[in-house]
Amino acid sequence: MHVVLADLARSMHAKARLGSDTVLAEITASAVQLVDGAVSAGITVTRRRAVVDSVAPTDEVAREFDLLQQQCGQGPCLDAAWQHRTVRVRDLVADDRWPQLAEAVRERSPIRSSVSYELFTHMEGMGALNVYATTPDAITDTGAEKGYALAAHAAVIFDAARRHEQFESALASRDTIGQAKGIIMERFNIDATAAFNLLVKFSQDSNVSVAQIARKLAGSKPENT
Repeated sequence: MHVVLADLARSMHAKARLGSDTVLAEITASAVQLVDGAVSAGITVTRRRAVVDSVAPTDEVAREFDLLQQQCGQGPCLDAAWQHRTVRVRDLVADDRWPQLAEAVRERSPIRSSVSYELFTHMEGMGALNVYATTPDAITDTGAEKGYALAAHAAVIFDAARRHEQFESALASRDTIGQAKGIIMERFNIDATAAFNLLVKFSQDSNVSVAQIARKLAGSKPENT
């Protein structure tokens, strides 16, 4: 298991620079490969204990299960994300923790067992990695442990991908602000400090971020005078 997990971790880490969406897709694909008994996987993103999105599902069954949780306002994926713990379900239909979801699953979903792991917590919301099976108690104890180890590695790699995206965004914003300052300096014949102060004033007056103001200016053509 350790060799397989190490290989998967290296594969995910190698794709961190491709962005968080790519990393999340790699995580769910790896979960199905690694967790004994799992047939599909997905990542539930939540905010205020409601499903916001179903990210990188390996199939429509996983996506639809997130939709059922959203409609019922309850479920193991929500509990895993918000209670910061692993939630294992041996038989969704027989489990009395989420009665509305159990009824919906009985009628509308082939999923019968699952394990959900907290994956990330950040200001935009919380997320859980979920692995699913279509028969009760299909995910073995060993499989559940492998999923836990994968989620721990994946959380670190996902955080690295998000930080890389933020760094790239900051660099792009810095370049755009520099371009906007140059436009203002030329138009108003002022120095760089005065140009930046004017950008800040535009931002405050319009209640729009400096970066957004800069993007608009950088995308415009200087007027001939």
